[in-house]
Amino acid sequence: MAKTSDLISGVAERYASSLFDLAQEAGSVENVQADLDRFQALIDESADLKRLILSPVFSADDQFKAISAIAEKAGLTGLVGNFLKVVARNRRLFAVPGIIRSYRETAARHRGEVSAEVISAHALSDQQQTELKAALKGVTGKEVAINVTVDPSILGGLIVKVGSRQIDTSLRTKLSSLKLALKEVG
Repeated sequence: MAKTSDLISGVAERYASSLFDLAQEAGSVENVQADLDRFQALIDESADLKRLILSPVFSADDQFKAISAIAEKAGLTGLVGNFLKVVARNRRLFAVPGIIRSYRETAARHRGEVSAEVISAHALSDQQQTELKAALKGVTGKEVAINVTVDPSILGGLIVKVGSRQIDTSLRTKLSSLKLALKEVG
């Protein structure tokens, strides 16, 4: 039996691929990515929007009306606005975070870059992002597009995912390791 995350991933990749094809035809790959990034920021900032997207209790009509209003207010018109409405109408809003992530990866590959997901305890400055990109370029040998997510629960450090590789230098992980080591000693 397929896992739920695999199903969501498959749905997200198909929708992202379709959106990328449409954006490529319209010559607006970068604009679509910018709009998707803005929508992701709205999701990250609003618990209510996150609940609307993830909860199955809202009807397709309620989701469609809410997404239409949000897209209009946020200035997400054209391709992304219409796309979000189609996703809502098809009851696939739960896949939007995966769609955005998959679209970023597809756009990065198209530009000859690799995509990296970075989780930080605090927002990174432009200089820190530039240094991180340079360090990742040294490791991967390619230009790197990074997507930074702030998660204060990691306390400090970074968690970097590039493809199937993950580097976890978070303080939370180091403290957990130390706690386990101390239990073994005691």
